Amino acid sequence: MRTVLAIINFIALIGAIIWWISAPDWEPAVTSIGLFGALIAQIFTSDEIKSKLKFIQKSGKESHNYQAAGNQTITDNKKIQKGSENSQLMQAEQMTVHIGIDEKRAREIYQEMNLQLRKDYTQDAWTVANSRVSEFEKSLMPKMEKVNGALEAFADPSFQLLLVEAQKTAAATERPADYDLLSELLIHRFQKGENRNIRAGISRAVEIVDKISDDALLGLTVSHAVSTFWPVSGDVNQGLDVLNELFGKLLYGSLPVGNGWLDHLDILDATRLSSFGNLKKIQQYYPERLAGYIDVGIEKESENFNKAIEIIKAAQLPQNMLIEHSFNKGFLRISVPNRQQISSLNIQHQINHGGNIITIPVPLSDDQKNAINSIYDLYKQDGNIRSENIQKFMEEWDKRPNLKVLKEWWDNIGTSFQITSVGKVLAHSNAQRCDKNLPPLD
Repeated sequence: MRTVLAIINFIALIGAIIWWISAPDWEPAVTSIGLFGALIAQIFTSDEIKSKLKFIQKSGKESHNYQAAGNQTITDNKKIQKGSENSQLMQAEQMTVHIGIDEKRAREIYQEMNLQLRKDYTQDAWTVANSRVSEFEKSLMPKMEKVNGALEAFADPSFQLLLVEAQKTAAATERPADYDLLSELLIHRFQKGENRNIRAGISRAVEIVDKISDDALLGLTVSHAVSTFWPVSGDVNQGLDVLNELFGKLLYGSLPVGNGWLDHLDILDATRLSSFGNLKKIQQYYPERLAGYIDVGIEKESENFNKAIEIIKAAQLPQNMLIEHSFNKGFLRISVPNRQQISSLNIQHQINHGGNIITIPVPLSDDQKNAINSIYDLYKQDGNIRSENIQKFMEEWDKRPNLKVLKEWWDNIGTSFQITSVGKVLAHSNAQRCDKNLPPLD
């Protein structure tokens, strides 16, 4: 209808213009102008014509543009959402969705805890303290992000209290390594925090990080490693190489001399000194803990050798269960560093998978474990041969520089001491700082 009216108006406009030309006067002029204005109005309100027009829009920051060829309804809803079954749709002008604690929120909590320290320092001291706490944050956050679920600990009130204590210690220490050490302690708190004994030890350890001396911390860490970490390889040379590599990472400074470092640790509740007994020398201690390398074994082609072969066959154990003794070629031994390791042995099964041979470790059955223990019972008991094995073991020990340094230091300590729960978590955290592959403390 609007199109018909526009055509009629256009014809009338042409007539008015002809009238104006043939009889110039004000009346045909007014008529022409009026008809022209009406035609323009009809053109720009026509739906058919509007649909062919293109608009260019500009908007300012945080504004919204709308354009349509036909009728348009604008509501507060800016998006139309569709979701599948059991899905959840959410829409808002401004929306923040928190699913647990993310890295951003964890950092916010860290800063909220940090603000509690402000009142404890003057402005001059706060500048230094805040700088150190920031360095601690740089160490802590990446480690927490790497541990699955660790960021959730920032929502735990008890963890927040420990975090404040760690920030206080970080603010008080000038030793950069302490930031990593505190980070390891907080990671350990997340991993083993359900154990109240460990939790108490960690809390105390956090308090003394800035108080323990460099050499005392090193001595504590190495002592803890001696009593905690063992090779799992049944091969003597491989086992000693693993220990040498470990202590190469832990011996990052000069080991303490004298007994002052032990007194220092005793004051900090990290060790308990004992006036009874003496520390076992390396030559006595390690052969006891790694007896699988030292024990005499089964003599070749002996009666016990034949019994061992029968046990192996009956238990369906691998024929290479017995290996030649590294220190005496006339004897065979089970490939374990100590008898307790038998319970964790696996049998290596090879299968064909898609044309490729792959090896799958299969745990021993209880009957097979009993069978191997019965083979161990067949070992020859000869003190002279065992002493010779110990001597050869120590010769191999001294060939490895880090183990030789350890022996010379350990054998000169003299004073007997026990590492407390505080000392264990502190030493283990420091060891993990030096070697990322070490397992968490049990």
